[in-house]
Amino acid sequence: MKVFLNKVRALYIIMFGGFLSIAVISCSSEIYNDSEFVAGETFTDSNIRLILVDTLTVSTSTMKFDSITTSESTRILTGKYTDSVFGSITASSYMQFLPETYTIDSEAEFDSIVMVLGYDKYYYNDTLQKNTIHIKKINENLKPESDDYFYNTSNIGYDEDDLGFLEYYPRPLAGDSITITLVDDFGTDVFSRLQEKNIVNSDEYRDYFKGIGIVPDDTDNGSIIGFSKSSENTYLRLYFSTDTVDESVQEYMDIQINATTSPIPFFNKITADDPIAPLQTLTNSKVNLESADSNNQSFIESGIGIAMRVQFPHINSLYDIPGNGTILDGVLKIKPVAQSYDDYLKLRDTLAVYVVDQNNNLTETLTSTSYAILNRDNQEFNDIYYEISLAYYLEELQLKDRDIDDALILLPIDYNSSVDRFIMSGNGNGENETILELTYGIYDED
Repeated sequence: MKVFLNKVRALYIIMFGGFLSIAVISCSSEIYNDSEFVAGETFTDSNIRLILVDTLTVSTSTMKFDSITTSESTRILTGKYTDSVFGSITASSYMQFLPETYTIDSEAEFDSIVMVLGYDKYYYNDTLQKNTIHIKKINENLKPESDDYFYNTSNIGYDEDDLGFLEYYPRPLAGDSITITLVDDFGTDVFSRLQEKNIVNSDEYRDYFKGIGIVPDDTDNGSIIGFSKSSENTYLRLYFSTDTVDESVQEYMDIQINATTSPIPFFNKITADDPIAPLQTLTNSKVNLESADSNNQSFIESGIGIAMRVQFPHINSLYDIPGNGTILDGVLKIKPVAQSYDDYLKLRDTLAVYVVDQNNNLTETLTSTSYAILNRDNQEFNDIYYEISLAYYLEELQLKDRDIDDALILLPIDYNSSVDRFIMSGNGNGENETILELTYGIYDED
């Protein structure tokens, strides 16, 4: 069954010899966009017709990675909110700290200890709602179980009692940081061990203090906030005073995130509980949830590792068109589902495009220049869509230079450092369905 032949719009352009190269150049901005096609001698010495195809079958589905690496996340993530589609989204962060020095004057006296978390300006969902932070003391060695990485699914034990607690209204764009006062018992213990030289190096400190967890409250339903990993913005600060003849002088020591140990003793744990029934079928990375089985929709959720999957199973049907041909341009257009996004659940201007094999193993980034770009030209009519230039990729599929079982997936570029979610129109979604627009050039050799 020839999938695309039921609706092909053909534009016949008959040219000869040297006139063709001029025509290609003069029309490139309108017809060929960013195509990498270069006309050869056989092509330019022939008649040519351009066929515009927009009904080639696009297969859309959703897959989920078993886990994603978060020990290399660029930010601390903490918070919780409930989503009507993806379920209860929770982010907590775990990290190790080391002092900048191991010496405190013997005459000094402990004052207090605080944790400063510097905003890095990332947030997701409603920051007008109150968030909660619990600071927990880790009671296990912060080391990966089997390799050099922590994942969004990793676990670490911590004490039940809080080292610190804060309810706050996030101000990720207007504020610089938040400060959480930690319990004095913890501060005096750290202070005395350093002052009395019971701890004099990083190994001894790691044995004593394994690290900190930053955990939201189970009842929170607000936003997930990004905090900086930089030692200049996020740290523990130990305050103490030393008496002089005239006054008491306050000093402090910073205890900073350990960024020197390998593997890095840091990760974000990100979970999604009780999503809609179709998403619950994504029990391992080899499962593909067809759009037809999920209301003709596909889903993306960074941090969790849910990705929209796209294939072109009938690309070789182009060979059924008589004559020799080549793909001059190919643009994939994917529409976000109307009313699935708002000022809190924002759309990204750009999504990354990756290649996976038939088992959904990620094999490569498509190219350094192939991104899904959000086209907002007709936003006032609620007509916005992501578009991806795919001429080179499709040509490789057609010529069998690439495995036909390969697929493309869409995720935010920083998918291991964010929790953005998207609901996309799949195939079979009427006038809003995902479509591939091809410009196919056919020529007959002399």
